[in-house]
Amino acid sequence: MKSAKVNRISKYIQSQQTAMLEVLERLVLTETPTVVPESQQEILEYLSEQLEALDMHVFQMPGKVSGGYLIAKPKDRIKHHPIQLLVGHCDTVWPLNTLDTMPWKGENGKIKGPGIYDMKAGLTQILFALRTIQALQLKLPYTPVVLVNSDEEKGSWDSTSAIRRLARIAKRAYILEPPLGLDGKLKTARKGLGRFIITVKGRPAHAGLDPGKGASAILELSHQIQQLFALNDQERGITVNVGMIEGGTSANVVAPTSRAVVDVRVLTQLDGEKISEKIHALKAQTPDTKLIIEGGIGRPPMEKTERNRRLWLAAKQAGEDMGLLLEEATAGGGSDGNTTSQFTATLDGLGTTGDGAHAHHEFIFSEKLIERTSLLTLLLLMK
Repeated sequence: MKSAKVNRISKYIQSQQTAMLEVLERLVLTETPTVVPESQQEILEYLSEQLEALDMHVFQMPGKVSGGYLIAKPKDRIKHHPIQLLVGHCDTVWPLNTLDTMPWKGENGKIKGPGIYDMKAGLTQILFALRTIQALQLKLPYTPVVLVNSDEEKGSWDSTSAIRRLARIAKRAYILEPPLGLDGKLKTARKGLGRFIITVKGRPAHAGLDPGKGASAILELSHQIQQLFALNDQERGITVNVGMIEGGTSANVVAPTSRAVVDVRVLTQLDGEKISEKIHALKAQTPDTKLIIEGGIGRPPMEKTERNRRLWLAAKQAGEDMGLLLEEATAGGGSDGNTTSQFTATLDGLGTTGDGAHAHHEFIFSEKLIERTSLLTLLLLMK
C-alpha cells in the first residue's frame, strides 16, 4: 500500500503532466548536436531560466571544445550542508535539421523525437522533481546541486573536472541517463571505455620492381590486429575492437604507414590497467617496422562498489513504496556516472523508459515520464 507521502507526490506530478510535456517538447525542438557548440546556448539559457524559477543560482560555464555547462544551487542553501548531485546532458548525437525526418510526435502511448530518450526526458524529470519538492514544501536531507553539460556524447572533455569536483563533496549522485531496456532497468554498473591509436611506420618501395627493399606497415598492422582481438575475454566482460584502419599510399607501393583505432571496454579498473599495459607492450613483428602506441582508458568503469550497492537497494525500496519492482543492469556504454562513481555513491539510468538511443525510432513511453519523475522525487528525499 502506498504511503500518504507517495500518493501526495504522485498526485501533484500527475497534475503537472501538461506542463511537463510542454517543457519536454521545447527541449526536443531545440536541436543540440554535440558537434555544433553554438547550438547549445539556447537550451542552456532555457534550462537556466527554469532552474532560476525554482529559486536556484545558476552559473553557466563556457566550454573550450563544447557549448559549456551549467551548475545550479538553491539560493537558500545552508553553507557546508551536504549535497546530492543531479547530472544530465543536453547534447545529442543528431545533426541539425533532424526534426525534418524525426519530428516530435505522440501516438499509441509513445512520444518520439531526436534526443527525447537520450536524454531530454531526464532533464525534464530534474526540473519537475525539484518543482514538486518546492510546491509541496518537502524537506530535503541533502542540498540538490544540478549539473547539465553539453559534451557528454563526446566524452565530457570540458565538464569532467567540474563533475569530479562536485562528486568529491557529494553524498550521492543521480544520473538521468535513460534506463536500460523496455522494462526500464536502472544502471548499477557501466563498463569503462578506452581509446587507443596504433600507428605503424614501415619503409616504402616499388611493389613490382623492388618489393624486397620495402617494409610493409600494412602487413605489420595485420599482425597487431590479431593480437588485439586475442585480448577479448567475454567471461570478464573485456571487449577489444579494432574499429577503424587505414594505410598505404598506392596499390603499387609497399605501404610506408598504417593506422588502427581501437575501442576497449572493461568492467573493472584493474582489468583496464592490465589491458592498457598489454596494448602499450605490443612489439613489431615485421623487420624494419616501428609501432607508435597512444591512448588509454579515458572513462573508468562504474563498478558495483559497496556504496553503490547501498544506494541501489535504497532506490529499490523507494520503488516498492511506489508499487514498482525495479531491476538493475550493467551497461556497456559509459556516462558521467563512470566519473561520479569514483568519488561517491552513484545510481544511473534514472531517466524515462523508452528505446532507441542514437537510433531513428527513439521514443519514450509517455506514462513513464510521470512515474520516473515521482521516483526521482522520492530518491531526493531519501536520508
